[in-house]
Amino acid sequence: MHVRRAAGLSRRAVLTTAAVLLSVAGGAFASQASAASAASRGKERPRRVTFIAQDFRNGGIAAVFRGFEEACRELGWTLTTSNASGERARVRAFFEQALAGDADGVVLGGFNESDIADLVPQEPGTGKPVLVGWHAAAHPGATPLLYANITTDPAMVAEKAVELVIKSDRPKLGVVIFGDSRFEIANVKTRRMAEVLQRCGRCEVLAIEDLPISDAARDMPAALTRLQQRFGTRWTHVLAINDVYMDSLSFPLRAMQRSDIVGIAAGDGSRTALSRIRSGRSMQLATIAEPMGLQGWQLADELRRAFAAMPASGRVAQPIAVTTQLLQGLPPLGNVDDRLLYRENYRVEWFGSPETRVPRP
Repeated sequence: MHVRRAAGLSRRAVLTTAAVLLSVAGGAFASQASAASAASRGKERPRRVTFIAQDFRNGGIAAVFRGFEEACRELGWTLTTSNASGERARVRAFFEQALAGDADGVVLGGFNESDIADLVPQEPGTGKPVLVGWHAAAHPGATPLLYANITTDPAMVAEKAVELVIKSDRPKLGVVIFGDSRFEIANVKTRRMAEVLQRCGRCEVLAIEDLPISDAARDMPAALTRLQQRFGTRWTHVLAINDVYMDSLSFPLRAMQRSDIVGIAAGDGSRTALSRIRSGRSMQLATIAEPMGLQGWQLADELRRAFAAMPASGRVAQPIAVTTQLLQGLPPLGNVDDRLLYRENYRVEWFGSPETRVPRP
């Protein structure tokens, strides 16, 4: 998939300085734009930006892209989108195309920066595009290649997932962890989940399964069968680094009469996961979601800052433990970050007003 489009957004009338669940290094969203941001207004020109997705089957990547696309429309930027469908070779090919084209900025959507590091021009004055990433490195902030990497703290995400396991009233807890060793951010989550569980006296890490996210739909049923044969009733919980694993959890386990096994995802809060958790009838108890709409807008904000020769924002959003109780308190089609008025706050920073500049369709 390779789509080029001019990047509307629905209008919200209320501006608030509250940014609940948003932790910002150096302070929360200000009620007024910073002097540097204000000084950059009026000097901007239309930009061409590229979003390269590792795999749009990953609900987190898709959700972040939707937020980024929304923000690009507000800014009047032209957006090119490429879907690598989980293949590293396609990631590299799309990145080379972006370098050869006229992109001012490139978003690494859910793949390691190391996948393309050798392709980045090293010579000064090459006019290379600004690079920002979502889950492109293990931790938030700048890297040698990236102006900014957007993610919650993966160790915190892992800890919140394990907290929900430990709250179980079962006397013994046997946990299988599903991870994807191709991604360093996933490795941080996997290691941290195992470390915290090992400090729990009634918890046992039964196995750590390295299963690529892109293969989960195909390979999860066989993996679950093998694990049930090996551990039987000692097995009580599944932890996974992404909701995608939970998509294939319930049917195979119910067929094995193991509907008592509880699933918890340490990221990212896909629409499919939120739907089944909201129902209260799923084997997936919870997901530790990222405010992905907000993060999509932050990707645009970091690019805008780079284009204006401003420092990166340093903002790091807090993960959200999403349970049935939380979701049933939101509108049926609501997202977990809808109560964060990030759109209005970013518009104030960018344009001096909380009102959208994009005409309604």
